[in-house]
Amino acid sequence: MTDNQITANYRNQALVQTFLTQVYGWMFAGFLTTGLLAYYTAHSSLLLGLIFGNSYTFLGLVIAEVLVVVAISSMIKSLSPTMASFLFFVYSALNGLTMSAIFLVYTSESITLVFFITAAIFGVMSLYGYVTKTDLSKMGNILLMGLLGIIITSVVNIFLKSSMVMWVTTYLGVLIFVGLTAYDTQKIKRMAQQVSDGAMLEKMAVIGALELYLDFINLFMHLLRIFGKRR
Repeated sequence: MTDNQITANYRNQALVQTFLTQVYGWMFAGFLTTGLLAYYTAHSSLLLGLIFGNSYTFLGLVIAEVLVVVAISSMIKSLSPTMASFLFFVYSALNGLTMSAIFLVYTSESITLVFFITAAIFGVMSLYGYVTKTDLSKMGNILLMGLLGIIITSVVNIFLKSSMVMWVTTYLGVLIFVGLTAYDTQKIKRMAQQVSDGAMLEKMAVIGALELYLDFINLFMHLLRIFGKRR
């Protein structure tokens, strides 16, 4: 390996590490926004009444979350880095409002415990996705198809109200989001190696943070359903 190749390799590694630092930084900021707003909302009778006193309000917030995610994902090339970051925080805030319900259903101790369990699993799988030499693309495609199946099944089960279906989708959901954490981390790492434009890297960092944020939150919610202690 020539000196130029060694230098280029070091630069590439530094770029990837800087990019991933931005990704995890944004993700942490999103968690902080969601957690603080969820906790505050759960202890505000006014906000609880506004959000959960009318089913249409809660549904509207959920739809708004979906629309923001779609906007970030589909319009990322035309968005400025500032707007992409703003929309990410909007989504994190909306999610905080809707997730406040967990403080009404589960004890604070069990929420904290499950959060740390989720963080440990997420950390291990994200590290695996970063260091592994195995191409996880095929596994990712299978996991995404499985996720689609779970979403469809969960929607149908709203009407069936089957506890067995609920628990099957819950355990499958844990496996799927554990796998997606590794897959998305590897995808984000490769993203950093392929994009050289500074502004685009900033926006890609937001996209990467959003994907890992969603993996963590969904894994947390599925584990909470399993291990959470109800009030």
